[in-house]
Amino acid sequence: MQALLTIIPLLVFPLLMAFAASSDLLTMRISNRVVLLTTFGFFALALIVGLPLAEIGIHLACAAVVLVVAFAFFAFGWIGGGDAKLAAATTLWLGFSAMLPYIVYASLLGGALTLLILAARRWPLPERLRAITWVDRLHNSKSGVPYGIALAAAGLLVYPDSVIFQHFMA
Repeated sequence: MQALLTIIPLLVFPLLMAFAASSDLLTMRISNRVVLLTTFGFFALALIVGLPLAEIGIHLACAAVVLVVAFAFFAFGWIGGGDAKLAAATTLWLGFSAMLPYIVYASLLGGALTLLILAARRWPLPERLRAITWVDRLHNSKSGVPYGIALAAAGLLVYPDSVIFQHFMA
């Protein structure tokens, strides 16, 4: 029973990241609901693990910085609004110590994903795949890149370094 009480809170963040990534892949949208759940999930688990208010404040400050920068990227048309909000909500979970690795991983994974999709778009899409709505949308050169996949993957890569993860593994 004790192991279950440890595993369930540990799965909150990965499940939210998986949902955000799959949602972005299938619909090219990241729902405000998943961003809000990610945000509220952090606060709930931060209270459960007894994270000091000062540390919660640092996590909030990190998320605010990422939100401002990400919305600047959104204003330039480089990323979507859902991507900007997801990056900030993810950073809320990770805090200052994991913020830079998260940004580096997200940039590298996002660049690789973009190059992969751009390369795939140069080839004709087989008829069978064209019948699948999300594949056809992904292949369309007028569509963007589901950058939420890279953001979620980067978040999962650095999640083991987060204070919440570390609390449950202690």
